[in-house]
Amino acid sequence: MNPYRLNVRLADLVDLSSGKWFSLGVEEEFQIIDPATRELRSHIEQILEDGKDVLAERVKPEMHQSVVEVGTSVCHSIAEARREVTDLRRDITEVAKKSGMCVASSGTHPFSLWRDQKITDNPRYHMIVSDMQQIARANLIFGLHVHVGIPDREVRIQIMNTVRYFLPHIFALSTNSPFWSGRDTGFKSYRIKVFERFPRTGLPDTFNSCADYDSYVDSLIKTHSIDNAKKIWWDVRPHPFFDTLEYRICDVPMRVDESIMLVALFQAVTAKLYQLYRLNLDFRRYSRALINENRWRAARFGIDGTLIDFGKKEEVDARVLIGELLGFIDDVVDELGTRQDINYVNRVLEGGTGADRQLRVYRETGDLKKVVDYIIEETHAGVE
Repeated sequence: MNPYRLNVRLADLVDLSSGKWFSLGVEEEFQIIDPATRELRSHIEQILEDGKDVLAERVKPEMHQSVVEVGTSVCHSIAEARREVTDLRRDITEVAKKSGMCVASSGTHPFSLWRDQKITDNPRYHMIVSDMQQIARANLIFGLHVHVGIPDREVRIQIMNTVRYFLPHIFALSTNSPFWSGRDTGFKSYRIKVFERFPRTGLPDTFNSCADYDSYVDSLIKTHSIDNAKKIWWDVRPHPFFDTLEYRICDVPMRVDESIMLVALFQAVTAKLYQLYRLNLDFRRYSRALINENRWRAARFGIDGTLIDFGKKEEVDARVLIGELLGFIDDVVDELGTRQDINYVNRVLEGGTGADRQLRVYRETGDLKKVVDYIIEETHAGVE
């Protein structure tokens, strides 16, 4: 019996037709690849120029010129999110092709070096590099960011406090960056280890209220630590300008199906925790120190290791705890219309994450260029 299965529908608690609750926004960061050498190419300016009519505001540069980010509009269903993510991948692929480039979707490039990449000529990026020096220049990573609409700021903070427990489970499914600078790192997600060098990353602490969080941000601004809350880069954060909870922990996956699976998981766990919150049945909150143990394990082993069941104080196969997560959210997924997308988790558990598949290609071929070819092929799967 699932103790979290309730006989109360989401629609009884919130107006789902308003388009504000549990709406979705998806941002994917892609690698710009020279198909001849399979290396990263600092080519964003040409892509922005070639894509201005097709992609308009949906494409933007990142700190390195070999990174391109695309983002959807506000989507009101998983089907709409899938259409936009698919269209964006197809459009950015076509734009890159005009100048002889490819795009690839992986949390790190298997062998290109950060020191060979140019920094985008933008005051914001120049300031970040000036402040953080080499850790900024070396931050050559590619992530997936998922926004879930929560128009009530107080609710946003409370759900952020609770959802932290589930982040390692979902992150493990996204792991897609086993290589760095031509080496097998031994991690399923090395991207997250690179990003940890930035300040204000990782899991957030808990906050008692919205006022508590605002006081924290105000203290950082007054002490010139940040100029605005966008420089808080936690794994999950209340977005400073949108009415969303933004999930930032995941590697960008290779396949559209994997991205949409993760989007559906974040939406469903957010909705489930909201359901519990409204019924005064909030899920137990664990300390940042404890959850970090699972975050580490997910980065190191992906879905092939163990995670800690803190309630039982036992190590449990990651696949088992991911299965428990699916049971936890089961009674909201049909109402959200995401059953088919969440069922893709089973395919990942059987066939491996992106990291597992990259490693498989490398062990079969011994050639990192073949790994890049595989990433490009998977990036376009289901897009044409």
